[in-house]
Amino acid sequence: MTVVNVAFYGSDDLAKLLAKKNDSRDIDSYVFKDTSSTQTRILSLLRPLKHPESIRPLLSVLNVSNVGFIEVTKIDAALGEVLVAMKSSGIESGVAMINQKSESWVDPNQVRFIFQQAELEWDIIEEPPEPHEFREKLFSLHREREGDDGLVVPIDQRFNVQGIGVVGIGYVQSGSIKKHDQIEIVPGGNNGVVRSLQVMDDDVEEAITGDRVGVALRGVDDNSLGKGSLIIHHGSDLMTEVNSSTYKLNTTKFQKRILSINDIVHASINLQFKVGRIVGMDGELITIDWETPLVVRKDGVGVVIIVQLDATPMRIFGTISEVSPV
Repeated sequence: MTVVNVAFYGSDDLAKLLAKKNDSRDIDSYVFKDTSSTQTRILSLLRPLKHPESIRPLLSVLNVSNVGFIEVTKIDAALGEVLVAMKSSGIESGVAMINQKSESWVDPNQVRFIFQQAELEWDIIEEPPEPHEFREKLFSLHREREGDDGLVVPIDQRFNVQGIGVVGIGYVQSGSIKKHDQIEIVPGGNNGVVRSLQVMDDDVEEAITGDRVGVALRGVDDNSLGKGSLIIHHGSDLMTEVNSSTYKLNTTKFQKRILSINDIVHASINLQFKVGRIVGMDGELITIDWETPLVVRKDGVGVVIIVQLDATPMRIFGTISEVSPV
C-alpha cells in the first residue's frame, strides 16, 4: 500500500473536491482511498489551520509530509513564510495553483518569480484540473524519504481506552510497526508491547511508513506517552536525546533578523516543538540549551527547523545541522 501525505495549504472547498474530510483539530485531514488497481493507494491531505496566527500546525504538517500543495489567492508575507517553510522542510516536489477568484488579481509571473526566489521548482498551474487528474499528479510526486529503515512514530494524540489501556496516535515516519512488537518511548525510555494497531479505523497486523496509526500499548505508564513522544523499537540505537548542543545554523535567505545570545527559539522535528535558549555563538555555530530533551536521529536524517515566535514578518530562521552534544 502506498500512502502519500500532502502538506495542503489551500481552501476547505478545494480539499473536499479531492478527498473525504476525516478529522479536524489544529489540522484538517482529508483521505482518498484508491482501490482501482492491485495495490491500494492512499492520498492524505493535511491542511494546517490558524496560519498565519499560529505557525505550529503548519510545521506539524510539514514534519510528516513529502509532497506540497499551495493554493495562491494573494501574494503577501504569509505566502512567503509558507514557501520558506516548505523549502526548509525539504519538500522539493509540489504543485501551486493560482486562484483568480479572490478579491484581487494575482500576477502569475510574480508567483513564478517568488517560487524561484524560494528555490522551489514546483509545477505552477492557473486552472484547477479535473479531480482525478489532480490526484494522479499528487500521487506521481511521491518520493520515499531517506532513513526509512528504522521505526519512528511521532505521537500527536494520546488517550486511555477502558479495557485496553494507553493509546497513541501518530504517523509512521519511517520503518514499520507490528502487533506484539516490543517498543520504547522517547524521551523517557519507558518500554512496552504493542497490543493492537488501527489504520483508518481498521484493525491491522502492521502499519508502514506514511500510515496514520493508532497504537494500543501494554505495560506503558500512563504519564510516559504524550504529544511529541516518539515510539521506536526496543533496543534500537536510532535516536538520541540532546539537552545542550552546538549546531551549524543554515539561515534562510529571506531572514533579515540576527539571533543573539539569550534569545529564545523553538525547534520543530517529528511533531516535537521544543523550547531552547541560545547560550553561545561563534560565526555560523550556535549553542542551544533545551528546556526538555530534543530527540533526533543519530544518523542525522530529518530536518530540524528553528523558529522564533516573536520575529516578524518571518518566524523561520532556518535549519540546524552537525549536532554536537555538549
